[in-house]
Parts: sequence; C-alpha cells; structure tokens
Amino acid sequence: MAYTLIYTGQFKKDLKRCQKRGLDIELLHKVITLLQENGSLPAEYKPHILSGQFSGYWECHIKPDWLLIWEQNDKELTLLLLNTGTHSDLF
Repeated sequence: MAYTLIYTGQFKKDLKRCQKRGLDIELLHKVITLLQENGSLPAEYKPHILSGQFSGYWECHIKPDWLLIWEQNDKELTLLLLNTGTHSDLF
C-alpha cells in the first residue's frame, strides 16, 4: 500500500530554490515515488536516520550534495517531506 505524501511549507520553498538552481527535479520525483511506493530506498541513495536537531528523521542523497529529509510514519503510512537541498542549505 502506498504512503500518503505531506509537503511542509519549508519543503515547497526548498523545491523552488532547487528549481532555480537548475537541479534535475525529476531525480527528486523518482526518489519520492520510490519512497511512496515502497516505504524504503535502495542503498545507492544512502538512506539513514539522523541525530541531533533532526533526530528521528530520515535523510537520503539524491546526488552527492543534494539531500532529502523526511519523517516516515509506517503505522499511518505517511511521509512528511521536510527539506531538500545541499548540505550547507540544511546543516
């Protein structure tokens, strides 16, 4: 069963910034679709749980310096998309 996507306002702002930078948004859509359909990502995207201020959230690498941060609720089948951008944008 597919996960429901929830987009935060910050994610929408981040997405616009990525578009202005000329990043290939189709790559982001591919990752989000994989997450939505499977609830997980292949190892090539280096998915892992974060610590610190983002404790409990997940992160993956769309490209080496392009990240996606989300919160995953497997019980309610929801994905809360929080941020996307470079390491310097997010940390």
